[in-house]
Amino acid sequence: MRKQKGFSLIELLIVVAIILIIAAIAVPNLLRSRMAANEASSAAALRTVGTANITYSSTYNIGFAGVLAHLGRFPAATAVSTSSADLLDTVLSGLNPAAVAPVKSGYMFTYVATNAAPAPATPNGTFGIDATPTAPGSSGTSTFCMDQGNVVLRDPLGGATSVANTGCAAFATGVPM
Repeated sequence: MRKQKGFSLIELLIVVAIILIIAAIAVPNLLRSRMAANEASSAAALRTVGTANITYSSTYNIGFAGVLAHLGRFPAATAVSTSSADLLDTVLSGLNPAAVAPVKSGYMFTYVATNAAPAPATPNGTFGIDATPTAPGSSGTSTFCMDQGNVVLRDPLGGATSVANTGCAAFATGVPM
């Protein structure tokens, strides 16, 4: 009788079962890590918008930007201006042609200012921006908000409050980042 070389079906099934057990342990940790990274990215993006708004305000002397797109750079713009300041990338400023609203790292950004078209006579003294997960529980769990005070607040429950309606007032019990 010849000796056969190779693995038996039972041995292969045991190896597959071990791989599936390891995957079942690793995948949830991977998803939690991805959500934590998305949340950190959205908080950093809010800080970036705050810094861009301070630069915009000191450069143009008309207060904060009227809309988030003013902090970006329009593709057809030949020079930097109040409506194309080139302070944010096209994704975060909402100038990405593929996006309806600014979405970055699984978070959608909503920006509101007092005046959509600020001028020296009517400067913007306030602004607010919030970041909400596009797929709550999958892309992130927390909602973030920041206003002209440049303090990023986090609602760990991911309340769907919008800066357009309430500003960061709904985040009064939020956790500063």
